[in-house]
Amino acid sequence: MTRPRILVVGAGFAGVECVRRLERRLSPGEAELTLVTPFAYQLYLPLLPQVASGVLTPQSIALSLRRSKKYRTRIIPGGAIGVDLASKVCVVRTITDQIVNERYDYLVLAPGSVTRTFDIPGLVDNAFGMKTLAEAAYVRDHVISQLDLADASQDPAERAARLQFVVVGGGYAGTETAACLQRLTHAAVRRYPRLDPSLIKWHLIDIAPKLMPELGDKLGRSAQEILRRRGIEISLGVSIEKAGPTEVTFTDGRVVPTRTLIWTAGVVASPLIATLGAETVRGRLAVNAEMNVPGHDGVFALGDSAAVPDLAKGGDAVCPPTAQHAMRQGKVVADNVIATLRGQALRPYEHKDLGLVVDLGGKDAVSKPLGIELHGLPAQVVARGYHWSALRTGVAKARVLTNWTLNAVAGDDFVRTGFQARRPAKLKDFEYTDTYLTPEQVREQVEASGPREG
Repeated sequence: MTRPRILVVGAGFAGVECVRRLERRLSPGEAELTLVTPFAYQLYLPLLPQVASGVLTPQSIALSLRRSKKYRTRIIPGGAIGVDLASKVCVVRTITDQIVNERYDYLVLAPGSVTRTFDIPGLVDNAFGMKTLAEAAYVRDHVISQLDLADASQDPAERAARLQFVVVGGGYAGTETAACLQRLTHAAVRRYPRLDPSLIKWHLIDIAPKLMPELGDKLGRSAQEILRRRGIEISLGVSIEKAGPTEVTFTDGRVVPTRTLIWTAGVVASPLIATLGAETVRGRLAVNAEMNVPGHDGVFALGDSAAVPDLAKGGDAVCPPTAQHAMRQGKVVADNVIATLRGQALRPYEHKDLGLVVDLGGKDAVSKPLGIELHGLPAQVVARGYHWSALRTGVAKARVLTNWTLNAVAGDDFVRTGFQARRPAKLKDFEYTDTYLTPEQVREQVEASGPREG
């Protein structure tokens, strides 16, 4: 008999946790496991700002999926660009640009999210993102290169513009990115005797009235005080009106000459979700408490791309797109896939949020574990302790701990690798959001070539 095929889309927190649990709890003869992902690693996304600032090396937060010999999941290197639920086919674009059909009996959708952008003139052509490992490495190179270029420039206006940096987004990603990169430039400028340190200006803006409102008023104010003490200018209730290659216009009318615009203003579900033609909740796929897609037995969705009911909060609340929810959802979905396979009852997902941690670099942090408000060194210990414990492998933990120790002892380094130095790469170049099919194109692809059998 042919083994049933379980297809998992996405190798983020949710997808990897699901796959690993399926591998542990299913015998090799029970099912065939396949994972679709363009990169054979799990990215520990919360630590990306520390990669951008050079505190951590890129490989320390990219956990290889091929490292262990005991794992038996087949990895398809590519991205899912469409799903035909009626035919039980997932359309995949491989890294060689070949389009293939993958048949499944059970489907787990964990494609994650992409950077949320708006119809702002010049945004995708001139802004940098902070969602992928490549973006973090590129932004680090770019920021250091601005110091080099400012040092080489004979034009005072150009020098001042290159030393102004704008970060949009007052959530965790934006706040940590601004905080970590400001520390990097503050330390680096000491090595540039021709540059006036007072010319370096960081702007953190957000359309919301508060910075990281989930932290509460007290911790939110504490985070703002830390950033302002460092010289970061915070503007709330403000966004971007238009973005150009040499300047950014704010919605309050200010025009800031800059070569660096970093956009971190939230995320939206992967465009893959729109190809299903299924019900969505604010762009995320509608699922029940068992994370099953209504009307499609054997199809599950979780993580950033699914509107999973938050039973701990009740009402119409859905789980926020955070790592702690994604990891726990992955385990529950794996159990529910196995239960469906074996004809057993499914169990709903319920998890009470453990709290929030925000690492602002150095000894600065704000944290709210289990509702307890912390700031300063105690908060930093909690923040880094949480991240360290959440890393999935011992190798990753050793690398991160070593990087943190080296940075604490030896300080920052300012090496610029020259990554894509001759070709600018902006937000539009990293996330490939234009590669997905429409539901009609998915149907045409399936009917034209038929499902792939191997």
